[in-house]
Formats: sequence, structure tokens, C-alpha cells
Amino acid sequence: MTSSEETPSFRLAYVPGVTPGKWVRIWNERLPDVPLTLVGVSAAEASDALRGREADAGLVRLPIDRTALSAIPLYTETTVVVVPKDHDMATVDEVSAAELADDIVLHPLDDTLDWEDRPGRPANERPATTADAVELVAAGVGLLVVPQSLARLHHRKDLTYRPVTDAPESRVALSWLEDETTDLVEEFIGIVRGRTVNSTRGRPKPQAQAKAKDKHADKGGAGRKPVAGKSAGKSGARTAGKSGGKSTRSGSAAPKAAKRGKPRRRP
Repeated sequence: MTSSEETPSFRLAYVPGVTPGKWVRIWNERLPDVPLTLVGVSAAEASDALRGREADAGLVRLPIDRTALSAIPLYTETTVVVVPKDHDMATVDEVSAAELADDIVLHPLDDTLDWEDRPGRPANERPATTADAVELVAAGVGLLVVPQSLARLHHRKDLTYRPVTDAPESRVALSWLEDETTDLVEEFIGIVRGRTVNSTRGRPKPQAQAKAKDKHADKGGAGRKPVAGKSAGKSGARTAGKSGGKSTRSGSAAPKAAKRGKPRRRP
């Protein structure tokens, strides 16, 4: 069986913190016959998963290894510092990187923030994951700087977070293999970019084009009938008006002519 004969489907990879729910819902509304499967991957594994064809496209965090990949930046996230609720920083609205100088700032192996100079003091060991780092923050070992969506994902009642005003921001992008920009990939690009279902930049399906032609033909036919009816009605009205009008005037003219005649006087 060739790939063209297989039932079409679409696999979307996504990294922690990214919530594709809205786009998946729109996909299901527009392409109900093409199932979309979500594939969760770590930020570090995202580019390899796409190159290994484990997914048709992916919602990833930049920067990534762009070898053989295309990417469209979608949005940028605020960066925050995760702290215990009884920490001094929990009493302010925001902090700067310099204010983290005296604290241990954890640097998990799956971190994607592109720092030139990391703030704070490094820990003796790097946590394997962001989830592990959050546990260490709760244990009072250090602080953690992450994109805001990850702070929400790993929310704990004993922790809070504050924006870091001068930290690098996390950019989320849609990525896919350069050589496999399929119609379904184009469909998803249109969805994440907010294109409507009738957008001229989309790739209309043959069935949709056929329906559009049929609809146009119906409208054209329906438009011609009233024109013919109007012209017939007008010509008929003119004909009826002329014939009816003449007979009416001729019928009323005879008595008037008789009245205009002067009676003869008798000698």
C-alpha cells in the first residue's frame, strides 16, 4: 500500500509548557476526517524527533538545532524566577537578574534560556529536568529561572514566581522538516497564524473547489431567471398598457366628440 492510499493523519509534537489545545480544536473543526495526534517530547529531544519523523510538525522552544528544519516563531514568553513563598522576593512585583546574585540559581539540563551570563551562584550539580529543579526549590536548595508557562506547569502551593525584567525570554516556534512541507503542514501553519478557513493563502481542497463552483453556478442561474422574468414582465406590461390604454381612450373619446359638436338652430 502506498502512502497516498493510507488514511491521512497528522502528528504534532509539543514541549512542556506549550498548550496546543486551541489549535487542535480548530484543526478538528476544519479537518474532522484527519485525526491529529499529540506527541509529548522534551525540549532537548524536539528537533531530533522531527528529523526522525516521529512527528509531522512540532511546537518547540528556540533556539534549536535548525539542521534540515524550518521554523516559524509564534510568541514570546515572560521569564520568571520560582521562589519559596516565604522568600524575600515573594514580597515584590518583579526582580532583576542582579538581585539574584547572592542566591543559588539552579540550571537544569533541559533549560532553553539563552543566557550570556547566568545570574546567581551555580549549584554543585545540575538537575536533570525542570521538574527536579522545582523540587529542589521547594526543599530550599536554590531558585529557578524559567519561562512562565513552566512555572505554571509545575505549580506548587508552597512556591510562587516573579518576573525577571532583564532575563532572556523564551520563544516558542512551529517547526517541521524543510523537505516535507506537506498540505497538512500548510494547514496547521494557517491555523497557528490565525488564517480563516476561507483564507486565499490556504490550499483549498478539490471537494471545496467543486462545491464553490456548483454554488457559483446555482447563483448564476438564479440570477438570470429574474432578469428574464423582469424583461418579459416589462414587455408584457408595455404591450398590455398600450393596447388597454388605446381602447380606453378610444372608448371615452367618442362621447366627448359628440359633446363638442354645436347643435343646429332651427330656422
